[in-house]
Amino acid sequence: MQQRKFSQYLIISLKGIAMGAADVVPGVSGGTIAFISGIYEELLSSISSINITNLKLLKNQGVKAAWKAINGNFFVALLSGIFISIISLAKLISWLLENKAIMVWSFFFGLVLASVLHVGKQLTKWNITTIILLIIGAFFAYFITTLQPAISESSSLLFYFFAGSLAICAMILPGISGSFILVLLGAYKPVLDAIHNRDIQLLGVVAFGAVVGILSFSKVLRWLFNHHKDYTLAVLTGFMLGSLNKIWPWKETITWRINSHGVKIPFNEQSVSPFSYEGDAQLVMAIILLISGFLVIMLLEKLANTSKKM
Repeated sequence: MQQRKFSQYLIISLKGIAMGAADVVPGVSGGTIAFISGIYEELLSSISSINITNLKLLKNQGVKAAWKAINGNFFVALLSGIFISIISLAKLISWLLENKAIMVWSFFFGLVLASVLHVGKQLTKWNITTIILLIIGAFFAYFITTLQPAISESSSLLFYFFAGSLAICAMILPGISGSFILVLLGAYKPVLDAIHNRDIQLLGVVAFGAVVGILSFSKVLRWLFNHHKDYTLAVLTGFMLGSLNKIWPWKETITWRINSHGVKIPFNEQSVSPFSYEGDAQLVMAIILLISGFLVIMLLEKLANTSKKM
């Protein structure tokens, strides 16, 4: 585990805050933020280090040795940022999505668009295989964005355990949003309500499912990065490219549903041109925010390159 200064851990916490904010939005992946901010592979490696071997290390050599083996300081800095972000921003982002949807989606569209270019640049070899994998990844992610969300919201704790497992797997994949997976499963609203209402039981079950899911899936991703990095990056680039359909700012509602509070909300939507959008397209402000999101990624990329030289 590399030695870091307090200021460097503070930067990791800020990256965690950005990851948490992205994960709250259905359609944006915290894994994307981790990747472009330069901590993605360290995150996978650290998660994968939580295993039987290091648990034995805890027993035989004590807490200090085990903590160092799992990169504990990194975990604390990152997870504290994610936790602070989710707790503090969940209600704000929910309000923005209901009242300023075009603005929110425009910013994140620019953010993910820049991320596509960033991840694509990491490929060292472009050949027919990487191109095919990129296209497959893009079509797969696009297909997911066209699926209809579940209408019913299950009350089974086992359901929320599996929802947490699936969501966390998507959450650490750049381009596939964990919160969007919760939307598809019909679990997004109950989980968001549980955060607002401090429902410890439901949040605990979701968290346990997330722990099981991330410990298993991170090992698969780490192996892929170690043995087939270019192919993995090609698929991830495709994922992000295909996911742009979900976060396109201008949507036309095809069908509606009534939620548990009796409020009519969009159920199935499709992307439309801003020029055929019914209502105020807010085009100028949308373009400004799109460019802002794009520039944020460029700034994070620059900061990541600077920190690597330190």
